Amino acid sequence: MSKDSEEKSMEQQDAATAEEQPEATESGADDATEENNDAENEGAEEESGPVEIDAEELKALQEKAAKADEHWDRILRMTAESENFKKRAARDRQEAIRYANEGLIESLLPVLDSFNMAMSAANSTAETDLKSLKMGVEMILTQLNTVLKEAGVEELDAAGKQFDPTWQEAMSQQETTDVPEGQVIQQLRRGYKLKDRLVRAASVVVAKAPAPEAPPQKEEQESAENEDQSE
Repeated sequence: MSKDSEEKSMEQQDAATAEEQPEATESGADDATEENNDAENEGAEEESGPVEIDAEELKALQEKAAKADEHWDRILRMTAESENFKKRAARDRQEAIRYANEGLIESLLPVLDSFNMAMSAANSTAETDLKSLKMGVEMILTQLNTVLKEAGVEELDAAGKQFDPTWQEAMSQQETTDVPEGQVIQQLRRGYKLKDRLVRAASVVVAKAPAPEAPPQKEEQESAENEDQSE
């Protein structure tokens, strides 16, 4: 074989070897990718598998769950008790408002009995003894005032005092020089208060200073002067 033929044959072998090397490289890369995928799949299977818990951890979880149920039941009971308490309080408040005057009415019943007995005695007597009747009425009035005082009711005595619009109501004014201006000269109706709260204002007549006298008119002055001159 000639030298040229040998060189040509060697070049062809080198070219064939170069073509085979990329294929081997690609094949190796594919094998590595498959191995990585297999490893990932195996890791995923291990993670998605059942988790093992030892007996102590399981017991601790069960105890926590039992305590949570117990606390929840307690909350439900406390909520129910709170609602029941609110309902009872509302009923008691309504009852208290409805029968707030029960004690006062009970105290006034003996006064009513005394009035009824006085009326019966007056009707059964042919000629009423006015003195005895007056004494009976005064006794009943004293009894009634005692009941009202114990309930916190106080009479507002305005006669002879300076007018106070807080506790009194001026029905009219009367000119007078006997008492200072603004003083109550007559009480038409008594007032009452319950503790510090006004129940009914006293109706009064208030003193007013008289208006100044008007100066004499001009004609009257001239007439008086003429009379003086004629004399």
